[in-house]
Amino acid sequence: MLEKLFKLSARGSDVKTEVFAGLTIFLTMAYIIFVNPSILADAGMDRGAVFVATCLAAAIGCLIMGLVANFPLALAPGMGLNAFFTYGVVQSMGHSWQTALGAVFLSGILFFALSAFKVREWIINAIPRTLKLGIATGIGAFLAMIALKNAGIIVAHPVTLVTLGDLTQFVPLMSILGFFLIAAFTARNLPGAVLIAILAMTVIGLVSGDVQYNGVVSAPPSLAPTFMQMDIQAALEISMLSVVFGFLFVDLFDTSGTLIAVTQKAGLADKDGRVPGLGKALMSDSAATIAGASLGTSTTTSYVESAAGVAAGGRTGLTAVVVGILFLLSIFFAPLAAMIPVYATAGAIFYVAILMLFNLREIDWEDITEAAPVTVVLLFTPLTFSIAHGITLAFITYAFAKAVCGKWREVSMSVWVLTTLFVLKIAFFDH
Repeated sequence: MLEKLFKLSARGSDVKTEVFAGLTIFLTMAYIIFVNPSILADAGMDRGAVFVATCLAAAIGCLIMGLVANFPLALAPGMGLNAFFTYGVVQSMGHSWQTALGAVFLSGILFFALSAFKVREWIINAIPRTLKLGIATGIGAFLAMIALKNAGIIVAHPVTLVTLGDLTQFVPLMSILGFFLIAAFTARNLPGAVLIAILAMTVIGLVSGDVQYNGVVSAPPSLAPTFMQMDIQAALEISMLSVVFGFLFVDLFDTSGTLIAVTQKAGLADKDGRVPGLGKALMSDSAATIAGASLGTSTTTSYVESAAGVAAGGRTGLTAVVVGILFLLSIFFAPLAAMIPVYATAGAIFYVAILMLFNLREIDWEDITEAAPVTVVLLFTPLTFSIAHGITLAFITYAFAKAVCGKWREVSMSVWVLTTLFVLKIAFFDH
């Protein structure tokens, strides 16, 4: 049955290898079941309900990806997208978390429609690689700022806006220690390095008396506080248009980049670099976002950590199915998730930020038309505390830099269309 469903032998794999690959991926990304509730709790959402929603959304996404698209690609609520949800849409723009969930739901519907009519594939293939890389680095810088802020390593200042916090305090010190633990474990290729470091910092919190022990295993918390709580009517207001498109484009580029990277590493792309079955994978990702918003979590997206499973031999959707089953089992560990302190997750968020900033090495810094948009998104995303603003300004910079430097032929029609929409957004909606 498994051979018929996943075509194991055709892709040079077997059940044992796929199961091991799925376990590897789960260990590398399981930190999200602790980090995501922590971030969305800052938006006023019930932490226990978000924990369950995170596990279920990840499980549903992985199962759909494995069974429908047959790709060794795991999904879960995305880092960066959850930060945009909480610190951008709710805290900065002043919308309720119910409205933000409505925006995620609508973006998921748009994802699905674009995928079904293959418009999304057209956009992915038309967007220049520089902008894809630049957006990833901008999100990385945004995550770094959030991690430093949550840890108290940077604090507000009335004159300079931000300044260095008191590093002798317990929380900043523990956050720094947590990050160095992750770095040390990762350098030694320890499976589940991020997860182990988070648990180690929690143990330190328990020993120091900063964290109260509440048990490890229990029945799952109620999903009721977040289930079907999205306010779609409020999300349909004109003022929310940029938010919906913000979720749409961030997930669009994040998913496309991850899909391309992981499938190429797995040898699933053709000689021209195109991915057979890309449409099914994109629709699976879209369906997972819709399901996640209904359950009560921010955008569910493909995880680049899936590459760890591919490196372990994963080649089919069975790998993703194994990850999904493990996320389902995780819903019984809610007490452990509730004990995770902020300094345990801050180091993990900062580590993810560093991984996303690796994309900077791929930029052609000798070409000002390539370097300028990347620099804009890298700086403006954290400084405006908005992924949507960073993307908007990056597109505008790219198009006009190419035009004024006589390279306008390098700008595709889709980029000009998106740039025009972004200019109109700034002119009519962002003030």
